[in-house]
Amino acid sequence: MTWKNTGHANNRSRPPKSQYGFFNLLNKPVEIYVFIDPLCPRCWSMEPFLKKLVIEYGRFFKLRPIISGDLSRLNLNQVQEPKKLAETWEKTATCTGMSCDGDLWLENPVSSPWLASLAIKAAELQGRKAGMTFLRKLQEFLFLDKQNISDVNVLTKCAEEADLDVEEFKRDLHSNSAKLALRCDLQITREMEVEHIPTIVLFNQLDDNEGLKITGLYTYDVYVEVLQEVLQKKPRPASKPSLEEFLKHYHFVASKEISVVYDWSLEKTEKEMKKMVLKQKAERVPVKYGTFWRYIDQGQ
Repeated sequence: MTWKNTGHANNRSRPPKSQYGFFNLLNKPVEIYVFIDPLCPRCWSMEPFLKKLVIEYGRFFKLRPIISGDLSRLNLNQVQEPKKLAETWEKTATCTGMSCDGDLWLENPVSSPWLASLAIKAAELQGRKAGMTFLRKLQEFLFLDKQNISDVNVLTKCAEEADLDVEEFKRDLHSNSAKLALRCDLQITREMEVEHIPTIVLFNQLDDNEGLKITGLYTYDVYVEVLQEVLQKKPRPASKPSLEEFLKHYHFVASKEISVVYDWSLEKTEKEMKKMVLKQKAERVPVKYGTFWRYIDQGQ
């Protein structure tokens, strides 16, 4: 496979259109590699777009998170320039709408970034879905709760909230399997010449054409445009779930995520979520920037 950098997918000659049969759709023809650093606030800021892409076009692709980042920094015992990191986090939060509290670097800094990355690979040993659930919890602990996610006790708590087999997770955290999986991710990062994060690379597994690489953050329509080019067609987006179904599935989401998924203003999102609170279907969770919402399971 080959790939190339692209911001927009136009100005390329397209290969002949192909038809996707029932079994091809079951196999999901496209694989999307999402290169992230769990400590990167810009990667965290991609969450609303990835959620919407999954909802509207997830029938065509599989997501594969790849742990990336500055390889030398992953091996440092101390993260450098905490004040500068704090300022970057605060600026990112105000620009993107996804809260991240830069005070972490001044109050409770992450001491060993590589251990947090290793923990994600340990979680993935319990399945891809388990790994993605753990990654999301890890980001919540980090960006919202200012937790040192290189602390084994914090990682264990994260595994509990992600409904992992905690004893298995603790064993895997220090296993050769997790270390090998992390080395594999870093090798893929080098082979695909990913130098900046976030980056996504899309491959159509049904043909030999080159993959498309998108480096940085873009508007949602750009991700759709590139996916359509890789698919070689323009499928209609799937219908969105009801707001309650969305909350029940994800459990804990930002106003920004709801706004992006439903094409609502933040004011509209606030109004709709107040209705959910009145119905006792959700509760407000204030954070440093904006608001998160937690689904209330009335069956419990």
